[in-house]
Amino acid sequence: MKRLIVFAFTAAAALCLAACSMPSKNKASRPNRLGESFSSDVDITIEKLKAEGRLERSGDDWSVEFSEPNTLSGVKLEFTEGSVKASYKGLSFSVPQSAVPVKAMMLNLIKAVGDNSGEGELKGEEKDGSLRISGSLDGGSYTLSVDDGGMISGFDMPGYELSMSFTNVTANGSAPTTGTAAETTCVTTAPETTSAVTTAK
Repeated sequence: MKRLIVFAFTAAAALCLAACSMPSKNKASRPNRLGESFSSDVDITIEKLKAEGRLERSGDDWSVEFSEPNTLSGVKLEFTEGSVKASYKGLSFSVPQSAVPVKAMMLNLIKAVGDNSGEGELKGEEKDGSLRISGSLDGGSYTLSVDDGGMISGFDMPGYELSMSFTNVTANGSAPTTGTAAETTCVTTAPETTSAVTTAK
């Protein structure tokens, strides 16, 4: 009887060790190209606000110029050395109320990309053809998605009705990277966000 108990315990321990040592079938890795300059088309959803535009990154400088909706069309936000500048057809002005949520979302994106760009390779969960990397910011948890080549394809922060997807991503003047952009969600912490979102149509 004692021998049977010992055998059963040994078998259970062996199974446990085997299960623990087996990697999750969804775990994967990608080359890390988050530190590269790039440009892409971007679709943004923040609660009821839906926006489209062109995003550019050159080193530490980021910018997004909107084509949709009409309330933001032609507005460009530039993020340089911790400051944010808004302009319209070359004329500078303060960030408009309708762009406040996007401004906050972009700051979250820039921080998330910066936090992950120093890694040797990106590790996360494989889902729908993208690698999804989980992390957290002051505003909450996020998921940063990259395509097969390690270029950004989406950004998501659960708990907030904000989303970004990147398509036609071009790095350093190269051809657009392959891979489907992931629809994602981001956060804004600006106190003006709710009123800004509801007034933008």
